[in-house]
Amino acid sequence: MNKRLLAVSFIIAITALFAFRAISNRSSIKRSLRAYPSGSVYIIVDKSDYELHVYDEVGWYATYPVVFGNKSQGDKMMEGDRKTPEGTFRILSKRPHDKWNKIMIIDYPNKESWDKFNYRKSHGLIPKNAKIGGGIGIHGTWPNDNIVVDGYTNWTQGCVSLRNTDMDEIYQFVQPGTRIIIRK
Repeated sequence: MNKRLLAVSFIIAITALFAFRAISNRSSIKRSLRAYPSGSVYIIVDKSDYELHVYDEVGWYATYPVVFGNKSQGDKMMEGDRKTPEGTFRILSKRPHDKWNKIMIIDYPNKESWDKFNYRKSHGLIPKNAKIGGGIGIHGTWPNDNIVVDGYTNWTQGCVSLRNTDMDEIYQFVQPGTRIIIRK
């Protein structure tokens, strides 16, 4: 084997190792030592870190890997842009879902969302005929499709997606009315 081919093979092997380690590390939930959250919970979703953090009355409880709609990580501007909205929301309802295991619907669009949307429309940042959209939630994935979360594949229409096992876990203690902050 010549030196150049050996160097290229080495680079490919190292790159594959780092990619595998990133996906492997991604599949582990970071959790406090407590078995169950204490009292009421709230959620912070960090889009830039691809993480959903759960906090309770004691403090940080757990962090779960998530993915979104659009790789741009920008704030939702209008219906159809596949972006995940940023702001403070509440869980409206939760239920089992035929395609994505379980879903928790958030109150998008809320007043904060409408204010941003109307500002953007009046300043020509989005078309005059644009619609704000809706139906945003936190949900699982297709059955046996954790690779989309583990591999950072943004696939939703603007929702936040977790692995099904993670969704099963948070579904137990997140109730309608729970506050959720989604930020870049």
